[in-house]
Amino acid sequence: MRAFLFPGQGSQHAGMGKDLADNFIVASRTFDEANDALGFDLAALCYNGPETELKLTAITQPAILAASIAALRVLQQETGLVPNCAAGHSLGEYSALVCAGALDFADALRTVRQRGTFMQEAVPVGAGAMAAILGLDPDALEKICVQAAEGQVVSPANFNSAGQIVIAGHTEAVERAVALAKQKGAKRAMPLPVSAPFHCSLMEPAGKRLAAVLDKVVVRPLKLPVITNVDAQPNQEASQVPRLLVRQVSAPVRWEESVATMSAMGVQQFVEIGPGRVLSGLVKRIARDSRVDNVEDLASLRALQL
Repeated sequence: MRAFLFPGQGSQHAGMGKDLADNFIVASRTFDEANDALGFDLAALCYNGPETELKLTAITQPAILAASIAALRVLQQETGLVPNCAAGHSLGEYSALVCAGALDFADALRTVRQRGTFMQEAVPVGAGAMAAILGLDPDALEKICVQAAEGQVVSPANFNSAGQIVIAGHTEAVERAVALAKQKGAKRAMPLPVSAPFHCSLMEPAGKRLAAVLDKVVVRPLKLPVITNVDAQPNQEASQVPRLLVRQVSAPVRWEESVATMSAMGVQQFVEIGPGRVLSGLVKRIARDSRVDNVEDLASLRALQL
């Protein structure tokens, strides 16, 4: 069995998608579709940057989605590979839903642009933060977060792999948790360069605004199961998609469990589609006996193990 995986925020870089767009008409047309759907030149930002603009959440999210779907369409055209299931990390779940036929590409682009805006506006810049904690188990980190909160919010946001957990919340509470984690034996505890504290309760206002947007989006029947961030379980019910996407904004991303679920389903090959290789690295640590490939440019497409 094979799973297609789609990256989330943090994988963006200037130049993403350009190599595929230069070599495949289906990729360049995908970026044209994105430009038309959004009403500005997203392709130019993906190809050329600047990085400062690509890091703006309302730009980052549709940019990664567009680059991922361009890569997906090239992969499908050139190889005919078909997944048995799909998953994406945070924002990447929207790419997975496009792959599964649940969301129209243009609808997904417009939705994630608004999602990015809502998430950015939920917390004033500087008031929230995220940090990566390496080398502590989830229970120990949960206790650290409780101790560090002191009336504020700090909690696990991404369970990425064994010993790699991201926390999010109020800036001061995250700083206290980082200091405590170091005292408790974390191998590393470092702030992340993000513009908002994603996947914690501070994002609930963004979720409410997103719910109103998703109410107007048509969700079609899923052609294949999508393993969801919030439950780490396969979902193929179109009616559940909006609810799960709303919850996802403020709930932790259960990535390690999601990969374990796919392995238990019989997945032996994981193909990361879109910019970067973040998910490939995580999968190699979680499902060590699986085959891991990625497709983001011409070289990686040619290196793909069919």
